[in-house]
Amino acid sequence: MGSARAPQALKRASSRPDAALDPHTPITFRLQQCFRGGDHLITEKSRVLASLKGLATGDAIGKQTENLNRDGIAHWYPRGVHGFEGRPGTIIPRYASNRKHQWLFGETTDDTERTIAVARAVLRDGEVGHASVGRELLTCMKSVHPGVKSLWEFHEAGDATRVTLDHNGCGAAIRVAPVGILYRSNRLDDIVEGAHQASISTHGGPLALAAAAATAAAVSAAIDGAEGVEIVSFAQIASERAEQKRSGSRDTVFARAIRSIHDDLSRLPELNADDLARRYAPTQPLTIVPLAIALATLMESAELAILLAANIGGDSDSVASVAGSVLGARYPASVNEDWYGIVEAVNDHRLTRLGEDLSALRA
Repeated sequence: MGSARAPQALKRASSRPDAALDPHTPITFRLQQCFRGGDHLITEKSRVLASLKGLATGDAIGKQTENLNRDGIAHWYPRGVHGFEGRPGTIIPRYASNRKHQWLFGETTDDTERTIAVARAVLRDGEVGHASVGRELLTCMKSVHPGVKSLWEFHEAGDATRVTLDHNGCGAAIRVAPVGILYRSNRLDDIVEGAHQASISTHGGPLALAAAAATAAAVSAAIDGAEGVEIVSFAQIASERAEQKRSGSRDTVFARAIRSIHDDLSRLPELNADDLARRYAPTQPLTIVPLAIALATLMESAELAILLAANIGGDSDSVASVAGSVLGARYPASVNEDWYGIVEAVNDHRLTRLGEDLSALRA
């Protein structure tokens, strides 16, 4: 199912790859309600819907290879990952003996589940507040076990108002797309604060907050029609503010990671799964979201970026969901609708209605 092409070597696509990316320079770009994409009119609502679809399909496709290295991917998927590598709704073979959860082809993870939870809180309140987000997060069930300490501690406490200063993983970044949908990119302070409020129930470390701010900013800018280099710079600025606020230091390592990974990959003639896995294996906070943002700004297809992320491995569902969310907003037609149909059939998320309601709130 899906693309028949193995995404081992994908040509990158980027406008002005050598443009200066100074996170201290204010970024401005036109806010438009409609955009021309080929022969199709691209509306703001279509960008929002495609962002959510890209997130969910990336999550489900990426789950097939999560935590595998390239050798592990070759073992389970000798031809590579081209889409859903099994019948939708059946158990993914590598998870058949998993005592925690037997994941299904087409099933989404806590990434999508908690994105929807944040969206419900936003739709109820019209803003982002940590206690309201916390109440919704407590209803989530996936990946709640001692192996995921950030989620386990929160659910064990059972307190929606709880705030933590710990945990630097990307578990907050993967759920903040609704923050980027709610706030336009000319409201940077609201984006950074909204990402903070959506994170601190489970993730309060400086790198986690920086990743969340960067992701929300990238989604917001993409919906507003920003170019790739503008999205990278905007994400850098947001992450820098979030990290400085939390750490009190002007040394913002996360913003540097965003810039350095993007700049390095922009010089390559192609994006190759083997090469990217060697350079920036997405297994720790300074590679997962920065790699996702690089793919989302150097490529022009949500489908191809998701496949590339799945074939890189590591935290593949997170990379694929973040990249898919940003690229869905940039290029709505690049979301694989067949994959999305499978995701809805397996999970019944009803993301179209959710996206329509969020789009109506965008301020």
